[in-house]
Amino acid sequence: MHKKKPSYESFLLMILQKHGFLTSKQKKILSISFIISISMLIGISTSFDIINSKNRIILATTTSTYDSGLLDYLLPTFERKSGISVDVLSVGTGYALETGRRGDADVLLVHSRTREDAFVSNGFGIHRVCIMYNDFILIGPSNDPASIQAENITIAMTKLKNAGELGLIKFYSRGDGSGTHSKELSLWELVNFIPNSGIDNWYYETGTGMGITLIISDEKNGYTLIDRGTWLSAKDSVDLILLVEGEEILLNPYGAILINPETLAVRYDFALEFVAFLTSEEGQGLIASYRLNNETLFNPCFGHCNETHSCRTTETEIEFWKEHNGGYIG
Repeated sequence: MHKKKPSYESFLLMILQKHGFLTSKQKKILSISFIISISMLIGISTSFDIINSKNRIILATTTSTYDSGLLDYLLPTFERKSGISVDVLSVGTGYALETGRRGDADVLLVHSRTREDAFVSNGFGIHRVCIMYNDFILIGPSNDPASIQAENITIAMTKLKNAGELGLIKFYSRGDGSGTHSKELSLWELVNFIPNSGIDNWYYETGTGMGITLIISDEKNGYTLIDRGTWLSAKDSVDLILLVEGEEILLNPYGAILINPETLAVRYDFALEFVAFLTSEEGQGLIASYRLNNETLFNPCFGHCNETHSCRTTETEIEFWKEHNGGYIG
């Protein structure tokens, strides 16, 4: 089975809560990426016995795919059928791409198309393929002092900027180079605004994953951008509410990328088998069937991502993967 939480992470959670740094409410939605970051800071290292295991791959992916529970739902089926174990490194897209550049992961599952394409064009990855999508939403306090509820995204961002400058609201950004952070910055560009946490005293960068950013936003009664998968997993643990959703610009595609075996020492054949599973009829069906509280967290889109939200899909991409996924074309 894949390794979900090494024992030292559970220990860190216990210590943080014991000494008052972490409430029970916060523990529910604490991102694994935060724990990994703490582990790095205090010098705790992971055993390399796992990494060197023969039938095992490392998947570097986003906190949203991990925290949503999707991987817990998908991986047992793949591991049982293939005999390949998957270790998950749950981080922001920026760190996942950096991990791939170093050859410290065999496959990526991330959500920042521009950077994904650059990663491939620079020779670090090959055979990038659309797997699924969900969307981003704006959440904030129930009294909504910026009055953005049900507005279109351009008006909402304008109102957030204006309310911030008037000292009426606080906005919390991940500020960590993740796909969510990149999307947020692109939304500010819609209103010709470049946020600066050092100058704008209403705009804060947490520098952490989505779970911690959500905790801080909730405690400070602020606004933030969040992916729907994480929101559906954690919304019952916070007092914030969903305010803006539903526009095409907020759609959030996830792509899988194989690390290039010609430039980096990776387990390419096993990684290929894993992505073939994700693009197969079975894998896509499992993604579609994963729900929380009767709500869909991710929508499968292999073979037709261009039809759902203009995310480039080529015949070459489909032809390559159907040779490995049982002939499924989406």
